Amino acid sequence: AFIESFSPNILDKSETAFHCKDYLYMKLTDIRSTDPSEACMSFGNFRTRNYDDEVIKNIGLQKRRSLLPEIIDGSKVTYPLSDNAAKITGLKAGTPVSLAYLDGLCSFLGSGGYDPIKKVGNTVIGTTGVHMKSSSVSEVSLGLESKKSGYTLVLPIPDQILQLQTNMSGSLNIDWLSSVALDLFKEFDIKITSEDFILRIDQWLKSTKPGKILYHPYISDAGERGPFIDNFARASIIGLTSSHRFPDIMRAVIEGLCMASRDCYLAMGAIPSEIRLAGGATKSKVLRKIFSSALK
Repeated sequence: AFIESFSPNILDKSETAFHCKDYLYMKLTDIRSTDPSEACMSFGNFRTRNYDDEVIKNIGLQKRRSLLPEIIDGSKVTYPLSDNAAKITGLKAGTPVSLAYLDGLCSFLGSGGYDPIKKVGNTVIGTTGVHMKSSSVSEVSLGLESKKSGYTLVLPIPDQILQLQTNMSGSLNIDWLSSVALDLFKEFDIKITSEDFILRIDQWLKSTKPGKILYHPYISDAGERGPFIDNFARASIIGLTSSHRFPDIMRAVIEGLCMASRDCYLAMGAIPSEIRLAGGATKSKVLRKIFSSALK
């Protein structure tokens, strides 16, 4: 079905590869499968690492149960690169192909989020905010289940799962405030780029005092999904006086998105004593300091 939906742009009559817009999609093997993290998050149970008939029934897909692909753990099993895919890629036929776990989970592992010696967390402040920590199956926070938000993904490590909360707006809040300023400059034919704006943020933050304005970082039109679900959640600024200026609002925005990170970790249990950061916004030294203060 996936290939048929793009059939007008198929490059190879064997349907090994096809092109859609600017991307080349390819079937590397002749195996139809999915990984444990994707399967369990969507249709399964992280405790059994398999499909769950009760979950499938609750979402009304019992009649489509047979369409679910085989679950393959790419950390343990590989399959050979097909002859057709080898011709297209120039790789040797039979080269082992491993099915990776979900992208966010792999980012967590790649950034050092999993530490068997001490409990650490991993936060990605990108357009959205992603907050993760590993736990044993028996340690899964009851708060996660009671709030009905967040995700639980199986790690490629026995008895270990990844608890994950995502708030809709991470650096999107900064982008919004940046666009407000840039649009105003444009009205007066002042040439300021978004890069110029970003480079000035640390300087603005250093000139302001913490906690003077309260900002709710729900700037996404879609509302909020973590650690609570509310399609109608919206951003707001509270506590403004005539003495406040643009840098004060910028600090409030960053404090707000850092406090949202705190909310997400608390929904998964205790805040880790160490959190490893990733994402473009974390290049800011002052933002990292504010983040650290918010999660103490």
